Amino acid sequence: MALNSSRSALTSACKALGQCRPPTQAVARQLVAPMRQFSTSSSRRSEAEEEENSERPRWSYTPERMKMPFSINVPKKAHRSTWKCNDKPEVLDAMYKRFLGSGGETMLPEEIKWLAITHKSFDQGRRGFNTRLAYFGRQILALEATRSILIAPKESLPTVKITDDFGREPFDHPALANIDKLNARQPQDIVHKDKLAKLAREIGLPQVIRWKPRLPENLEGSGITVVLNTTIYAIIGAISLQHGAEVAARVARERVLKRFQA
Repeated sequence: MALNSSRSALTSACKALGQCRPPTQAVARQLVAPMRQFSTSSSRRSEAEEEENSERPRWSYTPERMKMPFSINVPKKAHRSTWKCNDKPEVLDAMYKRFLGSGGETMLPEEIKWLAITHKSFDQGRRGFNTRLAYFGRQILALEATRSILIAPKESLPTVKITDDFGREPFDHPALANIDKLNARQPQDIVHKDKLAKLAREIGLPQVIRWKPRLPENLEGSGITVVLNTTIYAIIGAISLQHGAEVAARVARERVLKRFQA
């Protein structure tokens, strides 16, 4: 009995396999045709978009392949999603001229000029941002601020008297005289964030920076002071990479530090 049941099961399976025939050529064409049509249309659309974007500068558009079909960054209040940034090159060049002097708008290539004033909050960072340039420029400005303290006359610095509870006299040497000046003033006292923000407003930087404030109705609460500081640092860092450390140091001294002393 077991043998007969096995044979009947095998026979049923063979009949079922026989009914599962491969699709005909006509059916295969109907299945493949829509796929080929979709692939061709999408490739043509991407080629057209690439050709259109090739005529525009890189800073002016978001790469198509970095766009999402939907956005997950939905603000609770609709008016906070709207923020207009400058997209006119002549307005940007005017700011560089006020900051760097005559011919300052030609010191950097077009793409770098826009990258230096682009914060990472702008367009979700898809067009590049100035964080690494700002880190480099901050070190340059801190170095020049330290150097300005070391070469300053001792009479121009406030005197700091250090007393020892045990009556000991510290080691003194002419080579260490300038180092003691750092007891009276620190680089952060010269390059303070409020001073940099004031300088940025004087040259019209808030009108050209590309960023997206969290609270458009409250720019201070959104951190505009930090964004302005970062942009000043980034411009100096970009100049150093483009023209070298000597030119960047001169810009830091003449276009930033000297304005603080005025």
